Amino acid sequence: MKVIVPPRNRRFGTVDALGLAGILGLLVARYIPIARIIPFWGCVLREQTGWPCLGCGLTRVADRVSHLNFVGAWEANPLGTVAAILFALAGVAMVLHLVFAVPIPEVRLSPREWNVVRVAMPILIVVNYAYVVVKTRFPHVLL
Repeated sequence: MKVIVPPRNRRFGTVDALGLAGILGLLVARYIPIARIIPFWGCVLREQTGWPCLGCGLTRVADRVSHLNFVGAWEANPLGTVAAILFALAGVAMVLHLVFAVPIPEVRLSPREWNVVRVAMPILIVVNYAYVVVKTRFPHVLL
């Protein structure tokens, strides 16, 4: 892994875009009760079958992270909680970068490290989904 620190700049980049999306998403989750306002909001798969989808719990995660309830967010969807926190951190990095010209380091992975990521991510997604299924369908197992 190589970490490259560029010179000070204020160029809008990928981390800035992710940070902007994260800040906007968490602000909406904090101040606008989307799930209560939109009548069709919810998981159609869960409503029809009783089984959660891969994204079940993400609205609750955004709402709980925006209210700093990290334990509740983790219980709703652990991988979604990690993603929401990373979006929030990207928002902090965006502000530091665009306001104070703090450089955002660029991380470059070797082909072998990318292969580890390619194998690890599907495993993490499957383990996270298994947790969400057990949490929603068989909550007595987690007690």
